[in-house]
Amino acid sequence: MAEDVAVTTDLSGRRGASSLYPWIVGAVALAVAFGAFTATPASAATATATFTAGSLAFVSAPPNVSFSDTLNGANQTATATQAIDVSDATGSGAGWSITATSTTFSTGGGTPVTLATNSTTVQTGPTRACDAGSTCVLATNSVSYPYSLPAGSSAPTATKVFNAAVNTGEANQTVTVTWSLAIPSTAQPGTYSSTWTLSLVSGP
Repeated sequence: MAEDVAVTTDLSGRRGASSLYPWIVGAVALAVAFGAFTATPASAATATATFTAGSLAFVSAPPNVSFSDTLNGANQTATATQAIDVSDATGSGAGWSITATSTTFSTGGGTPVTLATNSTTVQTGPTRACDAGSTCVLATNSVSYPYSLPAGSSAPTATKVFNAAVNTGEANQTVTVTWSLAIPSTAQPGTYSSTWTLSLVSGP
């Protein structure tokens, strides 16, 4: 009986040792496997962005201006607006100016009827607003009003009707000018026309 017990105990001990061995081997293998995944050193990368200067230009040609009025025997004033779309994509911050000149309003023909050369004015400062999709810097204007549009049989030297100070007027924005036309009480009915020249120049 005692011998049987000794044998049983001896066998049990060997089984315990044998059953632990695979776990030990597995743990060692797992440690080796984890050890193979070492951290890779960080690497620096450079990102660049290159921007080329755009231009100073009208987004679209300034639209025509049309006045209309019914004569009543008294002096009258007709008004009309003109939306001038300006793009300053230069990135220079140099500012800009809109200059204007014109020929005299005339009916034309062999015996033309004309309006006075000082008949077209801007009484108050134009409004300005950023174009859709443009985060612009609105122009700071220093032109004094009322402004009189130069006119003659041949267009005189252009003058500034609106400007943008240095570091203003950047990106796309629309300047809306309200023009006034003085119509004398003695005006004759008919269609009068005048050629206007508007220019966009760098600098205020």
